Amino acid sequence: MTHPHRAAPSRAGALALSMLLSVPLATAQSPTLTDQSLPNSRVLFIAVAPVSGQVAWLAGTRGTWARTTDGGSTWQTGVVPGADSLQFRDVHAIDASTAWVLSIGNGEDSRIYHTSNGGTSWTEQFRNTDPKAFYDCFAFWDARRAVVMSDAVDGRMIIRRTEDGGRSWDLVEGLPPAVAGEGYFAASGTCVIAMGQNQAWFGSGAGAEARVGRTADGGRTWTVVTTPIVHGTPASGISTVAFFNERHGLALGGEGAKMDEFSDNVAETTDGGATWQLVGRPTFSGSVYGSAVVPGRARTIVGVGPKGASWSADAGRTWQALDTRNFWSVGFAPDGTGWMVGTMGRIVRVRW
Repeated sequence: MTHPHRAAPSRAGALALSMLLSVPLATAQSPTLTDQSLPNSRVLFIAVAPVSGQVAWLAGTRGTWARTTDGGSTWQTGVVPGADSLQFRDVHAIDASTAWVLSIGNGEDSRIYHTSNGGTSWTEQFRNTDPKAFYDCFAFWDARRAVVMSDAVDGRMIIRRTEDGGRSWDLVEGLPPAVAGEGYFAASGTCVIAMGQNQAWFGSGAGAEARVGRTADGGRTWTVVTTPIVHGTPASGISTVAFFNERHGLALGGEGAKMDEFSDNVAETTDGGATWQLVGRPTFSGSVYGSAVVPGRARTIVGVGPKGASWSADAGRTWQALDTRNFWSVGFAPDGTGWMVGTMGRIVRVRW
């Protein structure tokens, strides 16, 4: 689902707890931002997959992909043949040679392409044949195993799995029923994430509830719970999920139709996703489109959206402003080097 994208009463108890648990933000070190944007570009970059401090892949509109192998000093860009009218909303990369991109849209516009030679050539691995389905995001455990999510169809959740590197994508059976209107916002490629050997989480929106689904067996079975994230309209709900470890994570989103307003848009779990509680809000208004945990920095996370970027050093309890420009996605490599991407070819490297 494409992302179209009131302040809550103060919570004295939560504030007191955050003061006890968090690093005082007055002394927390802010990251350094380096603008690496592509000049004169009209591409909206929607997803980012950092592999290392030197290698990262991007995906965006007009069938465009981009890759750096020198930390962002230079970017190679290209268009997947036959996909120039498509929007790539997710990307996953293994190294400088190997990557997958996901395009969105109803019916055959939802596709998955794969390259094993650095983008020199691409192989179409999946093309949706259900005219009602609309694939939004995917997540990989390794080079062979992954899941991909579609908006619900006729009250049915749609999830597919691969165990052969994307050559085949099989429907998961026995899923819980969807709630009315439920789908996933293809805003950043982070509406589903994978961790470890078998765990993954997704966040849903646009429906009667904003829900998080979780699996502990590589996507074969899923349980779904409700969250207190703002919901109930076609543009509200969860856009992105991020986990610090297998028990501690955040779900973020908002009300995408009210981008100048604040809402209950960040919730925390400390039990692997079984229960969720509201925490603090980023400094920018509207919806959070993308988020990512910073490796090696305890409970540090960055959230981005069309109204800016913020970061938190205490797992979302308190936030600091990072940028005021329009961003859609953020990601970090294992060494802590990250990139935020957005409109008009915008690429910003983030480094602590």
